[in-house]
Amino acid sequence: MRRVLALAFVSALGFAADPATLTIVSSLPRTGSANAQTSTIVNGIRLAIEQAGGAVGGTTIVYHDWDDASPERGQWDPAVETANANKAVADASVVAYLGTYNSGAAKIAMPILNQAGLVMISPANTAVGLTRPVPERNEPAVYRPTGKVTYFRVVPGDWMQGELGAQWAKELGATSVFVLHDKEVYGKGLADVFVPAAEKLGLKVSGVEGIDPKAQNYRSLVTKIRQTGAQLVYFAGTAQSNAGQVAKDLAAGGLAKLPLLMPDGCFESALLESGGGKALDGRAFLTFGGLPPEQLTGAGAEFVKAYEARFQGKPQAYAVYGYECARVVLDAIRRANAKGGATRASVLAEVAATKDFQGALGTWSFDDQGDTTLRLMSGNTVKDGQFVFVKLLGQ
Repeated sequence: MRRVLALAFVSALGFAADPATLTIVSSLPRTGSANAQTSTIVNGIRLAIEQAGGAVGGTTIVYHDWDDASPERGQWDPAVETANANKAVADASVVAYLGTYNSGAAKIAMPILNQAGLVMISPANTAVGLTRPVPERNEPAVYRPTGKVTYFRVVPGDWMQGELGAQWAKELGATSVFVLHDKEVYGKGLADVFVPAAEKLGLKVSGVEGIDPKAQNYRSLVTKIRQTGAQLVYFAGTAQSNAGQVAKDLAAGGLAKLPLLMPDGCFESALLESGGGKALDGRAFLTFGGLPPEQLTGAGAEFVKAYEARFQGKPQAYAVYGYECARVVLDAIRRANAKGGATRASVLAEVAATKDFQGALGTWSFDDQGDTTLRLMSGNTVKDGQFVFVKLLGQ
């Protein structure tokens, strides 16, 4: 009990073990198929710190890349995410927690970090309730035990992705859709936005069904979808929740030409590797909160150029968001130092005060709930086994 009280006291005051050295940690799934995506996020974070010379003013920046996945699950693990959040709180030098990748992991880490006054910035979470009211689940209040906003994200939320996804489904010519979700915080929440948005646009929702992400196949489900006559399938989930198998079974079950619309959780190489070219080419469509790397301009294009030179490879979609998260923290540390010193409390305050930030994603701010003011959403498809940009959505 004494140890817990001591840690809480240190966190509340915002002291660091050594004010000349501060630590930034990330908590992302580094085990399993998401690793290809998260490796580029980590590279983006490292690039931002390296470009700053590993220091801000007289403060040396230390970075730790933590895995929140386990071999048993092959993806993020609640027990590991809990341990990571507690480890960050216990280390008084940690002033920023970059993560998580999965929205389900975020809801575990958020209240732990909130109680410690430790800022959390996600490069990828999009679930609505993390920042906006979902009364039946007491969100986001349940993640803010102190009543203060300590969680921020640099990607647009799913209220936008679900609505624009429904609009794109209609633009693709569908008059009826069948909605699948993975029963997770991210997938179920996104389906809950997409369904009413589709109905409002006059689309018939032929069915809504949660899937078992660990199922060997979905043949019976494909039969059910075929019987409804749905003209498009919307899959609300991630590449790790078996999106590739869904695509293959739809193709094998006589629905090879049926459009398959998916969200940003599938916009990674793991989908291409698991779905097979024939099951995706020309019929897979993906929404993404921003632009793919090859479409970035200005500072974003400069990031891509620097990334490719440093890491001898192309960044995946979320790499620039990891880069942006790190740059926001570094800027907050700089401003905190200029006002008397960077501590947990002062870094949190400066992150919250981020306005008109000129970054690789453009010029943007955090609102009072921790959301970015960016509202860019792109539509992408798959051709010849590769993601290809199609259009800006909602334009």
